[in-house]
Amino acid sequence: MLGALTTVVLAFAASGSALMPHHGAHTRRHNNAGRAVSYVPRSSSYKLVKEYAGQSFFDGWNFFTGADPTNGLVKFVGKDDDAKLAYVQDDGTVVLAVDQSDNLVNGKRKSIRITTDDSFDRGLFVADIYSMPHGCSVWPAYWSLGAGADWPNGGEIDIIEGVNEQLQNQITLHSGADCTLDKAADALSNKLGLTCTSSNGNNAGCAYQQKENNTFGHLFNMQAGGVYAHTLESDGISVWFFDRDAIPSDLAAKTPDPSGWGTPTAYFPNTDCDIAAKFKKQQLIFDITLCGDWAGAAYSQSSCPGTCADAVANASNFDVAQWKIASVRVYQ
Repeated sequence: MLGALTTVVLAFAASGSALMPHHGAHTRRHNNAGRAVSYVPRSSSYKLVKEYAGQSFFDGWNFFTGADPTNGLVKFVGKDDDAKLAYVQDDGTVVLAVDQSDNLVNGKRKSIRITTDDSFDRGLFVADIYSMPHGCSVWPAYWSLGAGADWPNGGEIDIIEGVNEQLQNQITLHSGADCTLDKAADALSNKLGLTCTSSNGNNAGCAYQQKENNTFGHLFNMQAGGVYAHTLESDGISVWFFDRDAIPSDLAAKTPDPSGWGTPTAYFPNTDCDIAAKFKKQQLIFDITLCGDWAGAAYSQSSCPGTCADAVANASNFDVAQWKIASVRVYQ
């Protein structure tokens, strides 16, 4: 997701996979030739410090109602907007949705973007999600952004992101100067790029693409989703994905112990990037934009018909363009 306006440059890995554009200290360098950099398990000492769940979920979030920084065909609205796109069901499930009516505003459709009031320099962040938005023109993201800093100097961590009918999730970092992903970092996903340093003219970031087709969109939803957990610590950023039926018992019991979770889905060690200096005061964000700098640019390569603007005009495209969230928990 974009923290600022940008001119998009889509980069491509050797595999042909597209790297996404961005939303919105001294680096230690080593010779990594012939060396694997593996995740070092952290002993369990995490305690719950913040829980966003149930009927009080929105108490800790701010609704963004400005112009979409990614140039999407959306009008972000508040919780009290008459379209009623953000609410909590009777069972405690949080819903964030795109307007399914025929009421467009200058070709733009109403949607939601929310940001936590609190910011975090470190911790373990656990998002339990039942379903995520997908569909032609749809660009959802769960991510974090450095508060109060000019993008990308506060850092950006994209945990869930994809466009249109993509099946595999992309996990990306965007940073200020002198930050790269160690090419020897060991993780379960495929590396797409090593340059985390981003700018408005070079904003692909360093990224992983998950291998499984149930990590984003339709197949994720068909299994009732799962959990994305990530740590932000001085020694690195680690991300894990767990299917609904494979969530560790310690995580379900709110006593998380990442040391027992094995190799991360994505791993960004501090060997070639000063993580603590580059990723500060992170505020969590959920949003759903439409078309814009990534979904719009990639639309012609998707299996979707017509143009991206045509898709936005068709209300039936947004029947499943919803986040359904059980909880977000922060441990430190």
